[in-house]
Amino acid sequence: MKTQKQQILAYLEKGKAITPIQALSKFGCFRLSARISDLRNDGLNIATEYVTIKGKTFASYSII
Repeated sequence: MKTQKQQILAYLEKGKAITPIQALSKFGCFRLSARISDLRNDGLNIATEYVTIKGKTFASYSII
C-alpha cells in the first residue's frame, strides 16, 4: 500500500490540483500541508493558490 505522500504525489503528477478536503476524502489525509512540505523538501516545485468559496479560504496545491 502506498503512503499518503506517494498517493498525493501520484495525484499531482496527473496534472491535478488538490485541496485539503480532497486529500481527506481521497486519501484520509488530515494534514495535507505537511505532506506538501515533505514533497517540497524532496525537491518538487509545488505552487499554492488560495481559493475563497462562500467566505471560506483554503489552499489548492499543484505541481509547476
